[in-house]
Amino acid sequence: VQLQASGGGLVQAGGSLRLSCAASGRTFSSVSKGWFRQAPGKEREFVAAISGSGGGTLYADSVKGRCTLSRDNAKNTVYLQMSSLKPEDTAVYSCAIARYTLATARARDYDYWGQGTQVTVSS
Repeated sequence: VQLQASGGGLVQAGGSLRLSCAASGRTFSSVSKGWFRQAPGKEREFVAAISGSGGGTLYADSVKGRCTLSRDNAKNTVYLQMSSLKPEDTAVYSCAIARYTLATARARDYDYWGQGTQVTVSS
């Protein structure tokens, strides 16, 4: 199983980015997928998660209203649209696949992790 995250980059504050996470090796259409991020010197933190059906989403308070998570089960891919980016959003963003159907914010619920993509927001 491999998770390939992409879409990161350097953007000015107030800008937007769309992160993608493509899974390969098996189909994960029925389980939750999520995004976490880790900034230098900080603990990894939850960003967003989407349920297996795509009908339920969870967002961290820090990104609520600025991020939208969606999934395309036919492509085995999940997308994180981020807007109104802030310098404090700078981090490595990693996607993960959970063992449950419902969206979950707990890192221990995730079995598979991708390498991550760097997001840098300049002020």
